[in-house]
Amino acid sequence: MSLAMVKVANAGDVAEAEEMQAILQAAGIEAELQAGEVGAVTVLVPESDLEAAQEALEALTEPDDLISEP
Repeated sequence: MSLAMVKVANAGDVAEAEEMQAILQAAGIEAELQAGEVGAVTVLVPESDLEAAQEALEALTEPDDLISEP
């Protein structure tokens, strides 16, 4: 049975996405990368792990990295 994957973050490039993926994997959360528009990469996690993934990324990254300013 396949788990439903949902977006936890958008990365500006592959290196940033891989860094997020490593943070999530270190927290025991499966993460997949999906190519997005114009070089952006979407970081996906199982829906059941979404809240834990958000917390892991927020704890180990700067808030400005996850939330783009208008």
